[in-house]
Amino acid sequence: MENQSSANSESPITLAYSVDSDDLFMFYALLEGKIDTKGLIFAHQRQDTLALNDLAASNSVDITAVSIRAYADICDDYLLLPHGGSIGVNYGPLVLSRAPMRPEELSGKIISIPGFSTTAYLVFKLICPDFTAKVIPISPFEKTFATLRAGEVEAAVVIHEGNLTYKERGFHKVLDLGQWWWRETGLPLPLGGNVIRKALGAERIKTISALLRQSIAYALDNRDEVIDYLLAREIRQDPALNDRKLLDKYLGLYANQDTLEYPEAARTGIVELFRRGLEAGIIKKPVTVEFAP
Repeated sequence: MENQSSANSESPITLAYSVDSDDLFMFYALLEGKIDTKGLIFAHQRQDTLALNDLAASNSVDITAVSIRAYADICDDYLLLPHGGSIGVNYGPLVLSRAPMRPEELSGKIISIPGFSTTAYLVFKLICPDFTAKVIPISPFEKTFATLRAGEVEAAVVIHEGNLTYKERGFHKVLDLGQWWWRETGLPLPLGGNVIRKALGAERIKTISALLRQSIAYALDNRDEVIDYLLAREIRQDPALNDRKLLDKYLGLYANQDTLEYPEAARTGIVELFRRGLEAGIIKKPVTVEFAP
Protein backbone atom coordinates (compact mmCIF):
# COMPACT_ATOMS: atom_id res chain seq x y z
CA MET A 1 0.00 0.00 0.00
CA GLU A 2 1.23 3.48 -0.91
CA ASN A 3 0.65 4.87 2.56
CA GLN A 4 3.18 2.40 3.92
CA SER A 5 5.86 2.64 1.22
CA SER A 6 7.46 5.77 2.63
CA ALA A 7 6.64 5.02 6.24
CA ASN A 8 8.63 6.77 8.91
CA SER A 9 9.49 5.41 12.31
CA GLU A 10 6.63 7.10 14.13
CA SER A 11 3.82 5.05 15.60
CA PRO A 12 0.78 4.47 13.37
CA ILE A 13 -2.08 6.92 13.67
CA THR A 14 -5.09 5.03 14.95
CA LEU A 15 -8.17 5.59 12.83
CA ALA A 16 -11.59 4.15 13.68
CA TYR A 17 -14.83 4.39 11.73
CA SER A 18 -18.18 2.74 11.55
CA VAL A 19 -19.45 -0.37 9.81
CA ASP A 20 -21.65 1.80 7.58
CA SER A 21 -20.83 2.02 3.87
CA ASP A 22 -20.56 5.81 3.89
CA ASP A 23 -17.62 5.66 6.31
CA LEU A 24 -15.71 3.16 4.20
CA PHE A 25 -16.51 5.34 1.18
CA MET A 26 -14.76 8.26 2.92
CA PHE A 27 -11.67 6.33 3.93
CA TYR A 28 -11.36 4.08 0.85
CA ALA A 29 -8.55 6.13 -0.71
CA LEU A 30 -6.58 6.06 2.52
CA LEU A 31 -7.16 2.36 3.12
CA GLU A 32 -6.31 1.28 -0.43
CA GLY A 33 -3.28 3.53 -0.97
CA LYS A 34 -4.89 5.80 -3.55
CA ILE A 35 -3.32 8.95 -2.08
CA ASP A 36 0.17 9.83 -0.87
CA THR A 37 0.07 9.98 2.92
CA LYS A 38 3.46 11.71 3.22
CA GLY A 39 4.96 8.81 5.13
CA LEU A 40 2.21 8.64 7.74
CA ILE A 41 0.88 5.18 8.57
CA PHE A 42 -2.78 4.71 9.54
CA ALA A 43 -3.99 1.73 11.55
CA HIS A 44 -7.64 1.20 10.57
CA GLN A 45 -10.37 -0.38 12.66
CA ARG A 46 -14.15 -0.53 12.30
CA GLN A 47 -16.74 -0.65 15.07
CA ASP A 48 -20.42 0.08 15.51
CA THR A 49 -21.46 3.62 16.41
CA LEU A 50 -21.81 3.01 20.13
CA ALA A 51 -18.38 1.38 20.34
CA LEU A 52 -16.81 4.31 18.49
CA ASN A 53 -18.37 6.77 20.93
CA ASP A 54 -16.93 4.69 23.79
CA LEU A 55 -13.48 4.66 22.16
CA ALA A 56 -13.48 8.44 22.02
CA ALA A 57 -14.81 8.71 25.57
CA SER A 58 -11.79 6.73 26.77
CA ASN A 59 -9.44 8.93 24.69
CA SER A 60 -7.90 5.78 23.23
CA VAL A 61 -7.87 6.50 19.49
CA ASP A 62 -6.33 9.33 17.45
CA ILE A 63 -9.12 9.82 14.94
CA THR A 64 -12.60 8.37 15.05
CA ALA A 65 -16.07 8.76 13.70
CA VAL A 66 -18.52 9.62 16.47
CA SER A 67 -22.09 10.68 16.93
CA ILE A 68 -22.27 14.46 17.08
CA ARG A 69 -23.99 14.04 20.46
CA ALA A 70 -20.91 12.22 21.75
CA TYR A 71 -18.71 15.23 20.95
CA ALA A 72 -20.32 17.05 23.89
CA ASP A 73 -18.62 14.55 26.22
CA ILE A 74 -15.19 14.50 24.55
CA CYS A 75 -14.68 18.12 23.51
CA ASP A 76 -11.90 18.61 26.08
CA ASP A 77 -9.74 16.01 24.30
CA TYR A 78 -10.86 16.14 20.66
CA LEU A 79 -11.47 18.63 17.86
CA LEU A 80 -14.16 18.13 15.26
CA LEU A 81 -12.68 17.73 11.81
CA PRO A 82 -14.19 20.17 9.29
CA HIS A 83 -15.04 17.30 6.94
CA GLY A 84 -16.48 13.80 7.24
CA GLY A 85 -19.87 14.82 8.58
CA SER A 86 -23.07 12.83 8.09
CA ILE A 87 -25.67 15.56 7.68
CA GLY A 88 -29.39 15.17 7.13
CA VAL A 89 -31.02 18.01 5.21
CA ASN A 90 -34.73 17.53 6.02
CA TYR A 91 -34.13 13.81 6.58
CA GLY A 92 -32.53 11.68 9.25
CA PRO A 93 -33.04 8.68 11.55
CA LEU A 94 -36.50 7.16 11.57
CA VAL A 95 -38.80 5.89 14.29
CA LEU A 96 -40.43 2.69 13.07
CA SER A 97 -43.26 0.53 14.37
CA ARG A 98 -44.90 -2.80 13.51
CA ALA A 99 -48.33 -1.28 12.96
CA PRO A 100 -49.27 2.28 11.95
CA MET A 101 -48.80 4.66 14.88
CA ARG A 102 -49.07 8.42 15.38
CA PRO A 103 -46.06 10.29 16.85
CA GLU A 104 -48.05 11.31 19.93
CA GLU A 105 -48.65 7.62 20.72
CA LEU A 106 -44.92 7.07 21.34
CA SER A 107 -45.07 8.62 24.80
CA GLY A 108 -44.69 6.04 27.57
CA LYS A 109 -43.73 3.23 25.19
CA ILE A 110 -40.72 0.90 25.25
CA ILE A 111 -38.57 2.03 22.34
CA SER A 112 -35.22 0.77 21.13
CA ILE A 113 -32.42 3.28 20.58
CA PRO A 114 -28.91 2.80 19.13
CA GLY A 115 -27.29 4.15 22.32
CA PHE A 116 -27.54 7.01 24.81
CA SER A 117 -24.55 8.77 23.26
CA THR A 118 -26.08 8.90 19.79
CA THR A 119 -27.53 11.97 18.12
CA ALA A 120 -30.64 9.98 17.27
CA TYR A 121 -31.35 9.43 20.97
CA LEU A 122 -30.81 13.11 21.79
CA VAL A 123 -33.19 14.32 19.08
CA PHE A 124 -35.82 11.72 19.90
CA LYS A 125 -35.61 12.61 23.59
CA LEU A 126 -36.23 16.25 22.66
CA ILE A 127 -39.37 15.16 20.81
CA CYS A 128 -40.57 12.52 23.27
CA PRO A 129 -39.19 13.03 26.78
CA ASP A 130 -41.28 10.23 28.32
CA PHE A 131 -40.38 6.75 27.07
CA THR A 132 -38.50 3.66 28.24
CA ALA A 133 -35.28 3.19 26.27
CA LYS A 134 -33.91 -0.23 25.31
CA VAL A 135 -30.41 -0.01 23.83
CA ILE A 136 -29.88 -2.12 20.70
CA PRO A 137 -26.51 -1.31 19.05
CA ILE A 138 -26.69 -1.03 15.27
CA SER A 139 -24.44 -4.04 14.77
CA PRO A 140 -25.54 -6.71 14.08
CA PHE A 141 -27.90 -4.76 11.90
CA GLU A 142 -30.79 -7.22 11.96
CA LYS A 143 -31.10 -7.19 15.75
CA THR A 144 -33.09 -3.95 15.89
CA PHE A 145 -35.60 -5.26 13.34
CA ALA A 146 -35.81 -8.65 15.03
CA THR A 147 -36.46 -7.02 18.40
CA LEU A 148 -39.20 -4.86 16.91
CA ARG A 149 -40.75 -7.75 15.01
CA ALA A 150 -40.80 -9.92 18.15
CA GLY A 151 -42.69 -7.27 20.10
CA GLU A 152 -39.91 -6.74 22.64
CA VAL A 153 -40.21 -3.02 21.90
CA GLU A 154 -43.13 -1.00 20.59
CA ALA A 155 -41.07 1.20 18.29
CA ALA A 156 -37.44 1.52 17.18
CA VAL A 157 -35.18 4.46 16.41
CA VAL A 158 -33.25 3.38 13.30
CA ILE A 159 -30.22 5.17 11.91
CA HIS A 160 -28.64 5.06 8.47
CA GLU A 161 -29.09 2.05 6.23
CA GLY A 162 -32.38 0.73 7.58
CA ASN A 163 -34.06 3.97 6.54
CA LEU A 164 -34.20 2.77 2.93
CA THR A 165 -35.46 -0.76 3.44
CA TYR A 166 -37.98 -0.66 6.29
CA LYS A 167 -41.05 -0.85 4.00
CA GLU A 168 -39.87 -4.09 2.41
CA ARG A 169 -39.50 -5.48 5.92
CA GLY A 170 -43.11 -4.65 6.71
CA PHE A 171 -42.55 -1.78 9.16
CA HIS A 172 -44.18 1.65 9.33
CA LYS A 173 -42.58 5.06 9.66
CA VAL A 174 -43.86 6.96 12.67
CA LEU A 175 -41.46 9.89 12.55
CA ASP A 176 -38.46 11.22 10.64
CA LEU A 177 -36.18 12.95 13.17
CA GLY A 178 -34.48 15.01 10.47
CA GLN A 179 -37.77 16.35 9.16
CA TRP A 180 -38.84 17.25 12.69
CA TRP A 181 -35.55 19.07 13.27
CA TRP A 182 -35.89 20.94 9.97
CA ARG A 183 -39.41 22.10 10.85
CA GLU A 184 -38.25 23.17 14.31
CA THR A 185 -35.03 24.96 13.35
CA GLY A 186 -34.76 25.37 9.59
CA LEU A 187 -31.31 23.74 9.95
CA PRO A 188 -29.77 20.50 8.71
CA LEU A 189 -29.36 17.79 11.32
CA PRO A 190 -25.68 16.95 11.98
CA LEU A 191 -25.74 13.26 12.89
CA GLY A 192 -22.14 12.09 12.90
CA GLY A 193 -18.69 13.49 12.41
CA ASN A 194 -14.99 12.71 12.64
CA VAL A 195 -12.86 13.90 15.55
CA ILE A 196 -9.10 14.12 16.10
CA ARG A 197 -7.14 14.11 19.35
CA LYS A 198 -5.80 17.49 20.42
CA ALA A 199 -2.72 15.76 21.85
CA LEU A 200 -1.44 15.11 18.30
CA GLY A 201 -0.43 18.77 18.15
CA ALA A 202 -1.36 21.58 15.78
CA GLU A 203 1.00 20.77 12.91
CA ARG A 204 0.19 17.08 12.81
CA ILE A 205 -3.51 17.76 13.06
CA LYS A 206 -3.29 20.13 10.09
CA THR A 207 -1.41 17.54 7.98
CA ILE A 208 -3.75 14.69 8.88
CA SER A 209 -6.84 16.81 8.30
CA ALA A 210 -5.65 17.66 4.79
CA LEU A 211 -5.08 13.95 4.03
CA LEU A 212 -8.52 12.96 5.25
CA ARG A 213 -10.11 15.71 3.18
CA GLN A 214 -8.16 14.41 0.17
CA SER A 215 -9.47 10.90 0.81
CA ILE A 216 -13.07 12.14 0.81
CA ALA A 217 -12.46 14.21 -2.33
CA TYR A 218 -11.01 11.16 -4.08
CA ALA A 219 -14.12 9.12 -3.31
CA LEU A 220 -16.45 11.86 -4.52
CA ASP A 221 -14.43 12.26 -7.73
CA ASN A 222 -14.26 8.50 -8.31
CA ARG A 223 -17.70 7.50 -7.10
CA ASP A 224 -18.24 4.56 -9.47
CA GLU A 225 -14.85 3.08 -8.59
CA VAL A 226 -15.62 3.20 -4.88
CA ILE A 227 -19.13 1.81 -5.33
CA ASP A 228 -17.66 -1.08 -7.35
CA TYR A 229 -15.27 -1.70 -4.46
CA LEU A 230 -18.07 -1.63 -1.90
CA LEU A 231 -20.24 -3.98 -3.91
CA ALA A 232 -17.37 -6.42 -4.53
CA ARG A 233 -15.75 -6.51 -1.10
CA GLU A 234 -17.89 -4.85 1.51
CA ILE A 235 -20.35 -6.80 3.65
CA ARG A 236 -22.99 -4.19 4.31
CA GLN A 237 -25.06 -4.21 7.43
CA ASP A 238 -28.20 -4.28 5.34
CA PRO A 239 -27.97 -6.98 2.64
CA ALA A 240 -30.54 -5.05 0.59
CA LEU A 241 -27.80 -2.52 -0.14
CA ASN A 242 -26.12 -5.08 -2.38
CA ASP A 243 -28.39 -3.40 -4.91
CA ARG A 244 -26.28 -0.74 -6.67
CA LYS A 245 -29.17 1.68 -6.99
CA LEU A 246 -30.01 1.55 -3.29
CA LEU A 247 -26.36 1.81 -2.26
CA ASP A 248 -25.90 4.82 -4.52
CA LYS A 249 -28.99 6.44 -3.00
CA TYR A 250 -27.75 5.79 0.53
CA LEU A 251 -24.32 7.26 -0.24
CA GLY A 252 -26.03 10.29 -1.75
CA LEU A 253 -27.66 10.94 1.61
CA TYR A 254 -24.58 10.66 3.82
CA ALA A 255 -21.47 10.93 1.59
CA ASN A 256 -21.79 14.05 -0.54
CA GLN A 257 -20.40 17.58 -0.91
CA ASP A 258 -21.51 18.40 2.64
CA THR A 259 -19.19 15.60 3.74
CA LEU A 260 -16.23 17.33 2.12
CA GLU A 261 -16.81 20.47 4.18
CA TYR A 262 -19.43 21.30 6.80
CA PRO A 263 -21.71 24.03 5.43
CA GLU A 264 -22.19 26.97 7.78
CA ALA A 265 -25.80 25.91 8.40
CA ALA A 266 -24.62 22.48 9.60
CA ARG A 267 -22.12 24.09 11.97
CA THR A 268 -24.95 26.21 13.32
CA GLY A 269 -27.01 23.04 13.63
CA ILE A 270 -24.38 21.49 15.91
CA VAL A 271 -24.43 24.50 18.23
CA GLU A 272 -28.24 24.51 18.28
CA LEU A 273 -28.35 20.78 18.99
CA PHE A 274 -26.14 21.20 22.03
CA ARG A 275 -28.05 24.27 23.20
CA ARG A 276 -31.35 22.40 23.11
CA GLY A 277 -29.83 19.32 24.70
CA LEU A 278 -28.44 21.41 27.55
CA GLU A 279 -31.73 23.22 28.03
CA ALA A 280 -33.56 19.88 28.22
CA GLY A 281 -31.05 18.50 30.73
CA ILE A 282 -29.87 15.74 28.37
CA ILE A 283 -26.43 17.33 27.98
CA LYS A 284 -24.95 18.19 31.35
CA LYS A 285 -22.58 21.07 30.58
CA PRO A 286 -22.20 23.81 27.96
CA VAL A 287 -20.21 22.73 24.91
CA THR A 288 -17.70 24.83 23.01
CA VAL A 289 -17.51 23.48 19.47
CA GLU A 290 -13.95 23.59 18.13
CA PHE A 291 -13.02 22.61 14.57
CA ALA A 292 -9.60 21.49 13.37
CA PRO A 293 -8.15 23.29 10.32
